[in-house]
Amino acid sequence: MMKRTSALVVATALAAGCGPRGEAPKAESPAAPRVALVLKTLNSPFFIDMERGALEAAKRLGVNLTVQAAEREVDVDKQMQIIENLIQTGVKVLLVTPSGSKEIVPAIAKANQAGIHVVVVDTRVDPQAAKDAGITVDSYIGSDNYEGGKIAGSYLLQATGGKANVGVLEGIPGHETGDQRLRGFKDAVKDAKGVKIVASQTANWERDQGFTVFQNMLEAHPEIDAVFSANDMMALGAVEAIAAKGKTGKIKVVGYDAVEDAKKAIADGTIMGSVAQFPSEMGRVAVETADKLLKGQPVPAEQLVRIDLVTKDKPAGSAPGAKQ
Repeated sequence: MMKRTSALVVATALAAGCGPRGEAPKAESPAAPRVALVLKTLNSPFFIDMERGALEAAKRLGVNLTVQAAEREVDVDKQMQIIENLIQTGVKVLLVTPSGSKEIVPAIAKANQAGIHVVVVDTRVDPQAAKDAGITVDSYIGSDNYEGGKIAGSYLLQATGGKANVGVLEGIPGHETGDQRLRGFKDAVKDAKGVKIVASQTANWERDQGFTVFQNMLEAHPEIDAVFSANDMMALGAVEAIAAKGKTGKIKVVGYDAVEDAKKAIADGTIMGSVAQFPSEMGRVAVETADKLLKGQPVPAEQLVRIDLVTKDKPAGSAPGAKQ
């Protein structure tokens, strides 16, 4: 199991750096209140970028930041274990990207009981589960996944002229992020009589599963000529499956996240477009929010980072600031 731990504290004129994975570097001020960022994984470019933004903000603000993650996004139990261990070590603010929208609730409840501030990033907590448990979250930081799904669907309609047999690679079922992207996509294409979703299946956010699942889709539905993938890692796997079938250029692929490998695929023409999020901005805003909470300052209940569509004709611009 891979775990990455980083600490960053700024003294009067000296900043501590990041240590290697699995080893916490020395902090300049051990007495400084600790902030923990618990990511779904650090085996994804998206979350590596989020970590980068968080660490840069921590260095600038002098925040004592620890970053940890499970090896796989689907490992909810490991994420819960990480959070429980951090609670025991006395962190003051918990920043977390939930691996499960409902499953994260007991961990947040424990943080609440310990008097720890909680900021949720990227994936919302299930509202009914949160209400039933009576948990408190200080702020949510992320993007509008439903709107992003609609943007992807509208672009696919435009690119296909409203005629397509679509294979969909879903996120983890019951996971708010993927569910909202899928709902937005379906709402965007539902009135297009020439568009048919012929297969829809999870590939658990992972590239290798994207390859296997889409390869099987093509075997069962050779008429598929378009793909919507709820993240770029699965989309990149689909691109590899398309190449293996000798269909490169014949199937239009739309992804989500605009990670670097996806941008390269867009430039090469193997992916048409991807809905860009700005994970480094999410990490930055999360740490800035933690800093305010440590200082007793109010924070917004919701802070949205914008989304954008990246295509060959419209490359990603500079990351914007978060909407407060």
